[in-house]
Amino acid sequence: MTTSTRWRPPKLIANPLHRHGLTLLVVAYLIWSLGTLDIDWNRTAQGMGRAGDILARMFPPDFTRWQLLVRGLAESVQMALAASFFGMILAIPLGLCAAGNLAPKPVYLAARGIISLTRTFHEVVIAIFFVKIFGFGPLAGVLTLIVASVSFIAKMLAEDIENMSMSQVEAVRATGASFPKLLIYAIAPQILPRYLGVSIYRLDANVRHSTVVGIVGAGGIGQTLAASFSRYDYDFSLAILLTIIALVFAGEFFSTWVRGQLR
Repeated sequence: MTTSTRWRPPKLIANPLHRHGLTLLVVAYLIWSLGTLDIDWNRTAQGMGRAGDILARMFPPDFTRWQLLVRGLAESVQMALAASFFGMILAIPLGLCAAGNLAPKPVYLAARGIISLTRTFHEVVIAIFFVKIFGFGPLAGVLTLIVASVSFIAKMLAEDIENMSMSQVEAVRATGASFPKLLIYAIAPQILPRYLGVSIYRLDANVRHSTVVGIVGAGGIGQTLAASFSRYDYDFSLAILLTIIALVFAGEFFSTWVRGQLR
């Protein structure tokens, strides 16, 4: 009589005592963390009632002030397009400098430091910083999205350059080609499709983020949304939210279509 054995993947922590003990510690820490948050459950219950009142006042959505909607929507799209364009351009030299197989060590470390530093802060934090410098308006939003675009695209570009085949690079370099020719004939053909795909993805992200940074005064339809909530115009707020959803869906479909054409 034979017994069949079934293969099971190895456990991350082989010792069951250590594994279950770690699970209990994690559960205990979560319970302790919730207990230290000092949540006022009475206030939470009152907030649920206010939430129901806000939702009731949101319907039906008010589209009578469509001029404000169109103006904010157009501003958000313009911010996303401008930030994506400048981000794509500025990310190229930074990405080349951040590639360890192309740049000298000091240049590589400096470029990687810039990318890490700019990726540390969320777009809203950067937007608050630029709003304090340049005041309310789309300029702060565009600069915020440019910083986010450059850091994201440069990181992806640098990693693609480091993972590309160096045989083509060495072949072109053996002909005595200069670095610009090396970039055009050896590096660009390998990374261009990926670079364009990442840039289109970042454009889609900028469309979404342009509606968020406006909440802190950095222009776009998000600023219109924040103003409507401050005036308790909840029916108009719902109209803005529906418009933002439509904008994000349109950007998603466009991004998917363009990336499909690049394959």
